[in-house]
Amino acid sequence: MASVLIALGGNVGDVRTTFKKAIAHICGMAQATVIARSSDYATPPWGDENQDPFVNACVEIETGLDPHALLFVMQKVEQKFGRTRDQDRRWGPRTLDLDMIAYDDVSMNKPDLTLPHPRLFERAFVLVPLAEIAPERVISGIRVRDALASVSTQGIEQLPDTG
Repeated sequence: MASVLIALGGNVGDVRTTFKKAIAHICGMAQATVIARSSDYATPPWGDENQDPFVNACVEIETGLDPHALLFVMQKVEQKFGRTRDQDRRWGPRTLDLDMIAYDDVSMNKPDLTLPHPRLFERAFVLVPLAEIAPERVISGIRVRDALASVSTQGIEQLPDTG
């Protein structure tokens, strides 16, 4: 079984409910188990800043699927919740964004999948929730908590638990 870190994001609709449902769908379709799930965080938009704030979170799962099969599952789940990658504005509003951050210690650079995620260490909105669940995880030779210490977390706020 592989340990996989997945980042979730969205800023359209009831994002927190979408996260709960999306994680359940991923686990069902990928025969995966949730190992850890971060809190949800309100985060300022990144890239295209002229839009509503996002909600972001991270989850660690264990799955027997290979990286490409898991990517296929994640894209199907995004579609189920209204995501159309080919029509989306880059870094624009979305109901659900799922990014595979790391898959064990796999390193790959294919047209459809780069592991670990190439912009991980630039994105506080991923590093904050990731550091909550996997602060000691080493990705590309960098410990998650150390990576978090090197970026600004201004504007990121932990949301209260929804119960």
